[in-house]
Amino acid sequence: MDRINCFIPYISPEQVKPTVDELRSTGLTDKIYLMTSNPEAEPYEGCEILQIDTLTSTQTMRSIYQLADNLNVLYYLRYTPLKFGQNGLERMISMSECRSCKVVYADHYLLTGGIRQEHPVNDYQPGSLRDDFDFGPLMIISYDAFENYFKFLKRFGRKYPVSYKYAGFYHLRLYVYERYEFFHFREYLYTYEEMDVRKSGEKQFDYVDPKNREVQLEMESACRLLLLFNGALLTRKPQKAKVKSRGFKYEASVIIPVRNRVRTIEDAIRSVLSQETSFKFNLIIVDNHSTDGTTELINRYATDDRLIHLIPERDDLGIGGCWNEAVAHPMCGKFSVQLDSDDVYSGPDTLQKIVDTFYKEECAMVIGTYKMTDFDLNEIPPGIIDHREWTVENGRNNALRINGLGAPRAFYTPILRELKMPNVSYGEDYAIGLAISRTYRIGRIYDVLYLCRRWEDNTDAALDIRKMNEHNAYKDSLRTIELFMRGFI
Repeated sequence: MDRINCFIPYISPEQVKPTVDELRSTGLTDKIYLMTSNPEAEPYEGCEILQIDTLTSTQTMRSIYQLADNLNVLYYLRYTPLKFGQNGLERMISMSECRSCKVVYADHYLLTGGIRQEHPVNDYQPGSLRDDFDFGPLMIISYDAFENYFKFLKRFGRKYPVSYKYAGFYHLRLYVYERYEFFHFREYLYTYEEMDVRKSGEKQFDYVDPKNREVQLEMESACRLLLLFNGALLTRKPQKAKVKSRGFKYEASVIIPVRNRVRTIEDAIRSVLSQETSFKFNLIIVDNHSTDGTTELINRYATDDRLIHLIPERDDLGIGGCWNEAVAHPMCGKFSVQLDSDDVYSGPDTLQKIVDTFYKEECAMVIGTYKMTDFDLNEIPPGIIDHREWTVENGRNNALRINGLGAPRAFYTPILRELKMPNVSYGEDYAIGLAISRTYRIGRIYDVLYLCRRWEDNTDAALDIRKMNEHNAYKDSLRTIELFMRGFI
């Protein structure tokens, strides 16, 4: 079995000693390089210093390639100690020696507060374009992968120069996957200590945090190049939507799918019925066979002729399926506007602003801005989510890299009736947003229109790793579908 060269982050001898000792104990390592941006760092015994700007820059990738010396590379991205399971490193190296396999990653254990937890990861697929795809912090990358990547940069670098401070590894792995195999070991092959112990719902908005804007611009650029080289980049201007009446009795319908939300549905109903508009609107609630008193609470508002209470005949509907039921209803308005059953609009002018935007921008979909709150509607971090990463020029391409497009969402009903949402309860809005953006213009509103409650019954407030993987794999599959629909080769 071939030996490998290792590249690990370095702060101090005390920090790096456990990982260096672990690597040497395997008998499978050649040289160990300590990656640091500290120009005064002294090498730890028997290791060599590699001066870097960031752990994931293009220059760091180039330095690793130049120092790899024809050997495959162990690339580790945590400052906490790494420990292998029985024959763990040997297993990963064995697959990295397969000719067609260029990147090897594995399920692993996390240590959090001294407790060891399983941390499985997902298989990579064409739509795994998120820059935060979870490989875990440890990979074995073949020397050939680096060599072929830098040959590619040399060939196209004059026309498409690449020099990323943060997106170097991201661009490399996008290129590698176009041509070679990523191998995922479904075995727990190593353990490391995780310092970020935030809940899933607190981590999911990191990419829209303004302090990460420079990073995100680089990631967007790298993703755009992938789409360009594979024929999937949308370059034509999106079509306008001819938003004509076509016999609609109502200008807009607010649609609320609901199941067992007795604590919040009344707030949502009142939020809609208090809207002040220059046009006729109604509220369509699709009550998906609630059993907790939600149905009875909705019935209290039966005297208001603006409210349509639907209970589907089918018992296999997710949120997307409930939307399809509402949109197909003959009393659905020209514009279909989203409100979740545990959220509220920020004011009585939300619906008017959304409809005005449809006419002003001649678009098939409008996406607003929302504020994260607790159950009592007090603002909580990260506060306002406005998705300002969206641009007229590249928003619909960049939509393939991020995990959501924003809220509230509203649709020109004839187009939504034609495309239809997938019958799922997670990602249905993302799927339809991608499909619409492929052809049509999407309008944006950067005023806060919507208060998004984060409470114990939210579907994504504190997910376990398996549910997170399930959600992420599904969205990766949506991106895979969309890539092929856009001509990905």
